[in-house]
Amino acid sequence: MLMPRSCALSIALVLLACQIPADAWAQRFPTRTVRYLVHDSAGSGTDTCGRIMAAGLAEVFGQQVIVDNRGGAGGNIGADIAAKAPADGYTILHMSLALAGNVTLYRSLPYDLVRDFAPVSMIFMQPNLVVVHPSLPVKSIGDFVRLAKTRPGQIDYATGGAGTGAFIATEMFKELAGINLVHVPYKGGGPALASLLAGETSVSFLPLATTLPHIRAGRLRLLAATSGKRAPMLRDTPTIAESGYPGYESELRYGLMVPAKTPREIIAAIHGAAIAALNNPGVSKRLNDLGYVPLGNQPEEFAAVIKSEIAKLGTLLRRLGVTAD
Repeated sequence: MLMPRSCALSIALVLLACQIPADAWAQRFPTRTVRYLVHDSAGSGTDTCGRIMAAGLAEVFGQQVIVDNRGGAGGNIGADIAAKAPADGYTILHMSLALAGNVTLYRSLPYDLVRDFAPVSMIFMQPNLVVVHPSLPVKSIGDFVRLAKTRPGQIDYATGGAGTGAFIATEMFKELAGINLVHVPYKGGGPALASLLAGETSVSFLPLATTLPHIRAGRLRLLAATSGKRAPMLRDTPTIAESGYPGYESELRYGLMVPAKTPREIIAAIHGAAIAALNNPGVSKRLNDLGYVPLGNQPEEFAAVIKSEIAKLGTLLRRLGVTAD
């Protein structure tokens, strides 16, 4: 029996599609606007570097890449939205590795950082800076610790919520210095910075990119950097380790992830675009001017980093007895 012409044509097209290599499909990605989901508020350090990366990706893709800020709950709100997005590559999560601490900090999470995501690449890192409101009578880490010990439980520190890089960095320092500070969480790094500028809180461990303009304008006073080495643009500023607390180190690291089950060829396309963006001289200059250090690695390497960070931060936070619940 002869097959109808329309049916035969349909089958032929299906067979032809099956012969098209996977990378050919990836070459057509993306064909529409990509959502770049940032799990922090506008004006935060995570948002600042996220917007630079989103612009770099847009140039490589030849499509719009729209930043979607979903701050709150230490990054969990944005991460949960990204985890439940369609696995088609059109939602990319710009994440801070501080999210790895939330696995321990929160009794119950609506997503699984390992199971629900496919890592793409680490993209850059940056130190936090220890900054205080000018009304606080301190000019160094030593001054600050001495003052905190005379005012136990009376000095507030601001963060974008439990589980953020600022929270983890401060809790680490509290234990090392033997001081008691009061945590004041906000719905993102932007509001935390605003509270410090207004004098509502006294101290914070915030990203270099967002605090440096206010330091230069005299609105904040810089005490130290949290990184293992001095920041290239702040050679005269000591690290916390150099200020009498050897071994202290806390750096912000960022990466890209997509929902689990995203096709491997799409992940490869996003990875390639991310590396190309990081190698773009314009993007690189913007990052360097703000103190970010470009990174970049393979998806499987990033996956190993995430698992290692979950274990490391879990050990630290359990030892400190810190929870977000």
